[in-house]
Amino acid sequence: DHKKEYCAAQFDQTEGKKKGLERSASDLGTEIEETKEGVATLAEEIEALKAGIAALDKSVAEATEQRKAENAEYKELMASDTAAKEVLGFAKNRLNKFYNPKLYKAPPKRELSAEDRIFVNNGG
Repeated sequence: DHKKEYCAAQFDQTEGKKKGLERSASDLGTEIEETKEGVATLAEEIEALKAGIAALDKSVAEATEQRKAENAEYKELMASDTAAKEVLGFAKNRLNKFYNPKLYKAPPKRELSAEDRIFVNNGG
């Protein structure tokens, strides 16, 4: 009788442990599935971020090219503006020579080197 009660108690205890372990295994299986889904989601997000970075790199490269082109255009414009200002200065000075001689500034005399004098004297 005593052994039968002991065995029944052991069966109940073992059955309780078994259910607990089954529940624990089921919970772990669910957790594993959730973790796999999380990993898959993160992998998709990483791929999206990589694509975004590639697009951003392309955009930065295009912007750099555009800035370089605009800078070259600006430098060319500034050079032509400077040349135009010099030409206008010469023209203004020449007009001053005729219309307003007091404001006329004679161009500075050039000091020629020996080679330049020979060249100019020979018709150059």
